Amino acid sequence: MYETWPNPVVAGPELPGHDVAVEEETAVDEALDAPWRVILFNDAIHTFDEVINQLIKATGCSSSDAEKIAWTVHTQGKALAFEGTFPECFRVQGVLREIQLVTELQG
Repeated sequence: MYETWPNPVVAGPELPGHDVAVEEETAVDEALDAPWRVILFNDAIHTFDEVINQLIKATGCSSSDAEKIAWTVHTQGKALAFEGTFPECFRVQGVLREIQLVTELQG
């Protein structure tokens, strides 16, 4: 009476030319290579000099650029501190967190 449809979850990998593992791996690689961002948030604990010095240490930016980022964080509550690949952003975030700066990774 009723026609039975194959379960797409079970039938999917059996389709010719359909390799789930390769598609998932490619998607993960593309997500990690996509532009990631380190967002730095304002706090009432750190001085401007501490934030500027840690930004220079973490990102290798100039003192002038670090000052601009610190000022944006101070006046707007947060700022883009760094943009790059996931591994780069993860490293930068780790350095900023060495002195307990509040950060977030976005990707």
